[in-house]
Amino acid sequence: MFCLLSMVACSQGLNNVAPPLILSLKDVHAKTNLTRYLNEKTWNALFPHRYGIGKKDTLNHNPDFYSYKAFVQAAKLFPEFLAEGNSKVQKKELAAFLANIAQETSGGWTEAPGGYFKWGLYYLEEIPSKGVSEEEYVDSTWKKYKAIPGRFYFGRGPKQFSWNYNYGQFSIAWYGDMDTLLRNPDRLSRDPVLSFASAIWFWMTPQKPKPSCHDIMVGKWVPTDDDILKNRMPGFGTTVNVINGGVECNMGTASERTAYRYQYYRYFCEYFKVDPGENLDCDHETPFGK
Repeated sequence: MFCLLSMVACSQGLNNVAPPLILSLKDVHAKTNLTRYLNEKTWNALFPHRYGIGKKDTLNHNPDFYSYKAFVQAAKLFPEFLAEGNSKVQKKELAAFLANIAQETSGGWTEAPGGYFKWGLYYLEEIPSKGVSEEEYVDSTWKKYKAIPGRFYFGRGPKQFSWNYNYGQFSIAWYGDMDTLLRNPDRLSRDPVLSFASAIWFWMTPQKPKPSCHDIMVGKWVPTDDDILKNRMPGFGTTVNVINGGVECNMGTASERTAYRYQYYRYFCEYFKVDPGENLDCDHETPFGK
């Protein structure tokens, strides 16, 4: 059983869960290192085409769904996010987080105005791939987090949060029960802070056999002998494995979208003036669980 995050210590099991994250929204004194590395002006420069800006938000009529303010408010609920290691480690973690959410939501193309990397956070909800239906984001092997008929768990928000088991687990962390988001998954498309929080929660929370992306980037994850045998090593590439390993990793050569994910990381590392480190791709990494 992995821990569910809150502003207090993790619990040891679902019978003794920590207070839901939403209770911590009242903590006006909470701080985050995010504001050390980004301000609203730089956020606007990095993501000038984010959802709601120049693209009408037909769901919420929100002129800036992915606002800097919403990101900061969500980050304050996760005290270890961008708080471990020195400033170089924290910048690398932020670069990795931004690279992944930017590519998950990218509206860019090779000749896009301003360049491909200015088009992160363009989409709020997933555009289904050809032949993929909304119903396919249900894993029935997770008996505890049963899908609700008529509810769909496709990608929403900065991380493009998907699958019934993720909605159920994050619902426990946020609301204190699994049913709220299983019954109302579209809340992630309605509430900006909740949407950003879902992305940070996923980033911070290990789900066996996967480590958390946070632990990978700050050096807390130590690969096992099996991980080493299967080329899973500390570095940005393994965060891609955690997020989308079955689709993007161990392909020998990166697809175009995966290559852009790697390039996004280098782009943000250059922006924060930090060395990207080693093991930047997962081209030869076996997905976790295999």
